[in-house]
Amino acid sequence: MLLLFDIGNTNIVVGVHNEQKIIETWRILTDTRKTADEYTMLIKNFLEDINLSFAHITGVIVSSVVPEMQKIIELICDQRIKITPLFVGPGIKTGINIRVDEPKHAGADLIVGAVAVFHKYQGPAIIVDFGTATTITVVTADGDFIGGAIVPGIELASDALFDRAAKLPKFSLDAPPSIIGRSTQHAVQSGLIFGYASLVDGMIERMRLELNAPNCQVITTGGQATIIAKHSNHITIVDSLLLLDGLKILYDLNK
Repeated sequence: MLLLFDIGNTNIVVGVHNEQKIIETWRILTDTRKTADEYTMLIKNFLEDINLSFAHITGVIVSSVVPEMQKIIELICDQRIKITPLFVGPGIKTGINIRVDEPKHAGADLIVGAVAVFHKYQGPAIIVDFGTATTITVVTADGDFIGGAIVPGIELASDALFDRAAKLPKFSLDAPPSIIGRSTQHAVQSGLIFGYASLVDGMIERMRLELNAPNCQVITTGGQATIIAKHSNHITIVDSLLLLDGLKILYDLNK
């Protein structure tokens, strides 16, 4: 069994792969104040829920954008799983070409997404990942990861809006019935949901033009992928397991 960790600024997605498919996933909050022992108990309980234990784990691969979490995962792997984890970073075999100005500084999550998309869907493709930041990146038909754009994530924008606008109550991120809001809640939801769908569509159109690839496919993943995709004119595929699949591909490439 392979244990997969996709560690983001807000959430950690943990997956278990049985060499044929991902059999279970869990999502927990990223909290660098938690100890390795606390995370160990969480993971142990997750595994026990599907009748597994650390003894069943034969490999671990980690993508992390939170440096403090690397030491925690290393401790868990060393003390409890007795396996050296593979971290996505400089020197790892990817099967694609990292064609950005500073390849060693490319985000692990961006590399994992590009690897997954190129191996699963081929290129050219635009990858939209709705996380703490919304990233919109490109992999070409030749397997070149050439960069992209980063904007504040929808939840980050939402939190900033409610924190800075004292009279605005916090609303759920649900799509309202129309663009033009007829109440404060309606207007905020319209701005966040339809506004982000329009932002993404606008960036996709500009990237397709720059790539001279008007029919370039668009794959999305992340926490708000499904709701935004419903209101996007250009997103073609929603793949909730994209990054975990990418981690499995990377693990196999680096055996």
